[in-house]
Amino acid sequence: MSDEKKPAAAAKKGGKGKLIILIVVAMIVGGAGAAGGLYAGGFFSKGEEKPKEDPNKPVLVLKGEDPQAVAEAHGGAAAGGEGHGEGGGGGGGEHASNFHLPKGGVDLPTPKDTQNYQATYFPVSQPFTTNLVDTDSFAQITIAVSTYYDARVIQAMTTHEMAIRSAILMMLAQEQQSVLSTPAGKEQLQAKLVKVINTVLKQKTGYSGVDNVYFTNFVIQ
Repeated sequence: MSDEKKPAAAAKKGGKGKLIILIVVAMIVGGAGAAGGLYAGGFFSKGEEKPKEDPNKPVLVLKGEDPQAVAEAHGGAAAGGEGHGEGGGGGGGEHASNFHLPKGGVDLPTPKDTQNYQATYFPVSQPFTTNLVDTDSFAQITIAVSTYYDARVIQAMTTHEMAIRSAILMMLAQEQQSVLSTPAGKEQLQAKLVKVINTVLKQKTGYSGVDNVYFTNFVIQ
C-alpha cells in the first residue's frame, strides 16, 4: 500500500508545482502587460519630451554669421516660400498648423547682449507720403529697419510690403505736425512704426523680428 501511495503523492506534489509555476508565469506576463499599458499611458517615461521647434521661426544670428545661410540651415526658404500667413513670407519644413501659434502671432525679443549678435539693416526704398491730421501740410518719410534675426525677417518685409505700407500710411495719417516736428515726437513715431510693422509680420508669418526703425529722410512741408 505504501508503494502505491508514493506515486500518487509524487504526482500530487508535481501538480502543485506546475500550478505554482503557471501562476508565477501568469503574474509575470500580466505584470508586463500592465507595465506596458502604464508606459503607453504616460505613467512611466524616460524623461519629458522637448517641444518641437517651429522651422518657420526666425533665429538669432551670431556675429560673423550670414543671415541667409542661418535661415537656410534652420529650414527657411532661400527666397519666399510658404509661411504661416497669407502669401508666405519665408519658411519651410512643417506647416504652421502643426504648432498652433497664438492668433496674434509671436513676438521675437531683442537679445539682451546685442553685441554678440549680427544686426541686419534693410532700407525701404519707397518713401511714405501722407497728409497730417492737424494741418494742410504733408509728411514724406523714408525708413530703414534692423533685425537681429535671420534673413526670413527681411524676406517677410519684402513679401508683405504692400500690407506693411498700407498699415504705415494709415498710422501716419493720424499724426500731428506739431508732434512730429519735435525730437520726442520723432522718437515716439519710431516706436509706433516698429509696432505697426511687427503686427503685420505676426499676422502674415506668425512672428515679428524687427528690432528698430531708422529715418533716412524726414520732410514736413
